[in-house]
Amino acid sequence: MAAPPASRPRRRALARGSSLEYRRVAEILRKETVGGALLLAATAMALAWANSPWRSAYFALRDLRVGYAPWHLDLSLGQWAADGLLAIFFFVAGLELKREFVAGELRRPATAIVPVVAACGGVALPAILFTLVNLPTGGDALRGWAVPTATDIAFALAVLAIISTHLPPALRTFLLTLAVVDDLLAIGIIALFYTDGINLAALGLALVPLAAFTRLVRRRVRAWWALVPLAAGTWVLVHASGIHATVAGVLLAFAVPVLRGEEAGGPEAGPGLAEYFEHRFRPISAGVAVPLFAFFSAGVAVGGLDGVGAALADPVAIGVAVGLVVGKALGVFGATWFATKSRHADLDADLAWIDVLGISVLAGVGFTVSLLVAELGFGPGSAHDEHAKVAILTGSLASAVLAAIVLRARNRHYRRVAAREQAEL
Repeated sequence: MAAPPASRPRRRALARGSSLEYRRVAEILRKETVGGALLLAATAMALAWANSPWRSAYFALRDLRVGYAPWHLDLSLGQWAADGLLAIFFFVAGLELKREFVAGELRRPATAIVPVVAACGGVALPAILFTLVNLPTGGDALRGWAVPTATDIAFALAVLAIISTHLPPALRTFLLTLAVVDDLLAIGIIALFYTDGINLAALGLALVPLAAFTRLVRRRVRAWWALVPLAAGTWVLVHASGIHATVAGVLLAFAVPVLRGEEAGGPEAGPGLAEYFEHRFRPISAGVAVPLFAFFSAGVAVGGLDGVGAALADPVAIGVAVGLVVGKALGVFGATWFATKSRHADLDADLAWIDVLGISVLAGVGFTVSLLVAELGFGPGSAHDEHAKVAILTGSLASAVLAAIVLRARNRHYRRVAAREQAEL
């Protein structure tokens, strides 16, 4: 009698996939276009829900409070997204920033001066324009001066990745370096201008887990059970100190070595833990942290086209939109022109000024950090905050569309040049 066929083991629903499957998904999430698409989808979902008949459920979810009050962690889900999840985003941004300063374009002053000056111009002019628009209003409106100063790395690079089939690689390098310096300036602005009071005792205690974290990563310790509790402790104490908790992500990132020579154990060449952590945490940042923050922050009940018109009539919204669309473009382009014409540096030989203009307009896509600064400046749910969010969405979309028009035209030009060169071979 033949033995009955062995039954196949049943696969459990939602079971953890294989390591190969995990790596495949992680690689997808590391692509700039995917991160930008998830961010856009989360924003669209939030706007649709916040303006649907079920809007009360969205705001109830966003305002649901969870956490331990004695540790100052009794936060709404929206605050957890802004203070907690964005710390992961700033950790990844900090790793990229340190890598640029230690081993990237920013380590050579002659190469770094143009994008650094461009980033400064792209921060200063939008802030000036916003202040000029809102100076007659005065009061709380002026607290939003920093809202249009930020460039969203994920969105900007995603737009460029979609367009740039033939654009010079130097263009992406310029945008990346510009956005990295822009993030550094945004971190400084948040720490200096959007901190009401500092608890020095909590801030001093935060140095203890930060120092322990630093010691371990410099010894190339990767164990999550050792590093995550120290990172969480640093975050909790920085949050309790009154400084925005996302700064903890930057401090932790700056502690991670970029090169092995920075670590204990010898000066051998090669990448340090920064590259490893960036590779590991970028999918979490792009696939979870930033989309969830956008979902909880971008939900604005605009009330149809009439509501959008009313929101954009607010001087705060006008200042934000003008700062992103006009201030960013003129600030970045003008500062780049000044840096090159003053003979301190030269424009990359592969680039034309029309290319720089396209990137300058693209820098006006200010989303993630702009939403965060609006909440810090005006308070979540306030009238100015809601109007600023409408302006951020409108201004970022306008900048992305205008930049796409310019850069697509340049992409066609470079494609024709490449075709002619190929034909001549």
